[in-house]
Amino acid sequence: MAEQSPRRVAVTGLGVACAIGTDIESFRTSLFAGRGGIARLRSLDTSEMKVGIGGEVDPDFVPAGLKRLRRRPADRAVDLGLVTAAEALEDAGLIDGAPPYEAQPVAVILGTAVGAAESNTTLQQRFAERGVRGLRPTSVPRVMDNAISGGISIHFRLTGANFVVISACTSATNAMGTAYRMVRHGYADTVLTGGADGFFDPFYYGVWNNLGVMSKNPDPARACRPFDADRDGCVLGEGAGMLVFESWDRARGRGAPVRGEIVGYGESSDASHITSPSAEGQAAAMRAALASAGIQPADLGAVNAHGTATLANDVCESGSICTVLGGAAERAPVSANKSYFGHTLGASGAIEAIASLLGIERGLLPPNLNLENPDPECRVRLVGGDPEPLERPFVMKNSFGFGGSNGVLVLGPGE
Repeated sequence: MAEQSPRRVAVTGLGVACAIGTDIESFRTSLFAGRGGIARLRSLDTSEMKVGIGGEVDPDFVPAGLKRLRRRPADRAVDLGLVTAAEALEDAGLIDGAPPYEAQPVAVILGTAVGAAESNTTLQQRFAERGVRGLRPTSVPRVMDNAISGGISIHFRLTGANFVVISACTSATNAMGTAYRMVRHGYADTVLTGGADGFFDPFYYGVWNNLGVMSKNPDPARACRPFDADRDGCVLGEGAGMLVFESWDRARGRGAPVRGEIVGYGESSDASHITSPSAEGQAAAMRAALASAGIQPADLGAVNAHGTATLANDVCESGSICTVLGGAAERAPVSANKSYFGHTLGASGAIEAIASLLGIERGLLPPNLNLENPDPECRVRLVGGDPEPLERPFVMKNSFGFGGSNGVLVLGPGE
């Protein structure tokens, strides 16, 4: 398809699964009630690890969802993606009920940080136990990172392009930015986008445990403390967030409810360090997103921060926000959703973008959990322990990842 004049990009479908909700309504209710979901891990033996907490999805969610879709379990990330994709596609009015589905030209562009982690761990265990004889022929398609996008494309018969974006914690935001550009410039009319990650297994959780960046707070509910002076690290969470993007005219033409609009996107690379963030790189992505949206910092109603609750990230991100917004930083409150459901790595940008869109719909910002002693080095205006009115409708969603990748979206109302 030839490039066209830029088109408005509507969000017409949402689907989510994380520690505070396994559908949009339960997620919204927990978010605005200030009810977190971080707890002791049940699905993993952490007795030999330093940390044993995380944001787990309700254990009944995936089996019930797969049964409805007439699917057998494949891989945790794939399964989370499939069931949340069904909710988003149904919300957009693109599917109805159980399979089989009619083929339709919808692209699938998703983010993931660790891909088919469960399948990879199982494969490693079989190889350690039985050598090459333990490697089944089905291992290759099961452990491909694009098993997530491919599985969704095949199951729902979505015939547009399908691929995954892998850029650590920025994966879903980069995927959504790619989807936004595809629709905006006429390379696709409809894209299912977002991200999924599931990594509560001995290998992947184990390596994060040994990285030394996770909170050791003995109280799981108070462990994730973005921008708080007493923060001591991040908390991991599994989950998936799915969104349907389509051209504004197509959405209106078929009578689809518009949940919001993607109005801008920017990206950059720090090109400095594999794990340490760069305020200059983050600021470059924020400026690019604002320029893409055609708005000024004073137009922003809020910033949905990456906010990992690590010592380095929160100070760095606060500095980059202040640099870009200038005086407007005093009027644009900052929220940090990871205190609710943990850091979902490659899915985080999608889940937090959904939180932002729900906030725009309600004209309300959810509270920040565990912000009892704001860090004076984080010189931004933080949402407190109660919901706060969203005075201007545009929200900037930040995502920053290991490897120096930065992705920023600007979200607006569905008007």
